[in-house]
Amino acid sequence: MKIALFGAGGTVARSIAREALARGHEVTGVVRDAASFHSFDDRMRVVGGDGTDAASIARVSAGAEVIVSALSPRPSPSGRPASSLAGAARALLAGAQEAGVKRLVVVGGAGSLDIAPGTMLLDSPGFPDAYKSEAAESKRSLDVYRASKNDVDWTFVSPAEEIGPGPRTGHYRRGDDRVLFDATGKSFISFDDYAVALVDEIEHPTHPRARMTVAY
Repeated sequence: MKIALFGAGGTVARSIAREALARGHEVTGVVRDAASFHSFDDRMRVVGGDGTDAASIARVSAGAEVIVSALSPRPSPSGRPASSLAGAARALLAGAQEAGVKRLVVVGGAGSLDIAPGTMLLDSPGFPDAYKSEAAESKRSLDVYRASKNDVDWTFVSPAEEIGPGPRTGHYRRGDDRVLFDATGKSFISFDDYAVALVDEIEHPTHPRARMTVAY
């Protein structure tokens, strides 16, 4: 498949790109400043584009079969302000439709997952204050996708409560809107196994127009 990957410079995006390339997919990495971006894999074509602008999204996604958004709600290392994920969601849906791309897979956050009926993780005691703003922004973007009326088939992929470095095992569990915990009460997935799950979802969709979560 031909995949347009927005936010290609991020840690999660790198794992997604490597996983997709290893499976034989064509990946075009989309970054704000292609001239200064040093690709981590020669097989990935790199282009400049803005994942918050529908016209730019449509232009760089033309010919793609799937758009993957790994846009971050954090400021860039260069000092560029954080993007509005809700605004990006609206732009991605519009840009995908304009380009004729039917599939959109989004790297989501864990904060909007439920830990109990009616209680999100981000509202639970002990949720780090430092991450509340970006978790709330990710939740607002999920609301945009859920309210969408266009014909783009989106999937929002939330990781476990914790995501970080670790081996690629190729194993994970899928869920819907509830945090997944293992037998010890831990909710974790590695970057690489999150990428496995996301590319699996691209190849064999299980959650059309819905959110899913993955964890060990």
